[in-house]
Amino acid sequence: MKNKKTMRITMAAVIAAMYAALTYAQGLLLPGTTTAAIQFRVSEALNVLALFTPAAIPSLTLGCVLSNLYSIGQGLPLDMIFGSLATLGSTLCMYFLRNVKIKKYPLVAMLMPAIWNGVIVGWEIETFFIEGKFNFSSFLIQGGYVALGELGVMLILGSLLYFALNRKEMKKYLDTK
Repeated sequence: MKNKKTMRITMAAVIAAMYAALTYAQGLLLPGTTTAAIQFRVSEALNVLALFTPAAIPSLTLGCVLSNLYSIGQGLPLDMIFGSLATLGSTLCMYFLRNVKIKKYPLVAMLMPAIWNGVIVGWEIETFFIEGKFNFSSFLIQGGYVALGELGVMLILGSLLYFALNRKEMKKYLDTK
């Protein structure tokens, strides 16, 4: 029993570190691709791990908090709060929707990061970074940009990761229940 607990803690730390490291590396190699309105954060593909283990939910949220520390230096401390809440919401929904599949593919779950980030980060951008009164049309545009980047990551990289991890021989390594 103690071995399972150690395994869960280790997996959680590795997932959080992978998310943060991928985001930092991408930010250094391709500036703006992890913090702009239309972003293509490669680390977001790791959200797929929530389909395989509940340990990924707090881990990905912590990884998002850690990676958004980088954003503070760019004047975006709010993203550490709101972006991380979007990650928490999307990974929780992904875990609970993991068995809802269309032809063996969890499409509804894979859409959760785009929906959550589109709404929350789109609201954050419209509320805190666009001058003037809140404008619903502008919010839809900002949220749409964020969702578009998330869709690209999840449907391309996330799908590749999902199919790689969904193999029987890989699932045994992800089981932390």
